[in-house]
Amino acid sequence: MSYAMMEKQLAALLDTTDVTTNAAQMSAFLFQELKDVNWVGFYIQREPRILRLGPFQGKPACNPIPFDQGVCGKAARTLTTQRVADVHDFPGHIACDAASRSELVIPITLESGLWGVLDIDSPEPDRFSEEDAAGIEALCRVFIQQTAFIS
Repeated sequence: MSYAMMEKQLAALLDTTDVTTNAAQMSAFLFQELKDVNWVGFYIQREPRILRLGPFQGKPACNPIPFDQGVCGKAARTLTTQRVADVHDFPGHIACDAASRSELVIPITLESGLWGVLDIDSPEPDRFSEEDAAGIEALCRVFIQQTAFIS
């Protein structure tokens, strides 16, 4: 499926402005639509420099994640998308699921700053391409546009 088509489907799926509902729906949608993924979900910044587990699909996850640890922490700290071909080569990787090999983490930023990150894991090495990163960043923009965030 193309990311352009996924954008249209996600926009239709996010029929509420509730942040928890939209995050849960987006996690489930991506978990079902993306091939070769074993975890999709959000980590939310609810206190300074700490990410807390939000809605997700997959095995139980690590919580909390400080900004100075792991791929999610780096995405939160730098406010840049992290595309990691092999998490075993990433210094400070947090291994929540030993089966995960590659990871894509996209920061969710609002005018007020970082809200959280979208984290996607795969058991396949080098699963995420630049096209995947750009496509999922576009899906995150749909999520932001259709959600009422509470500060």
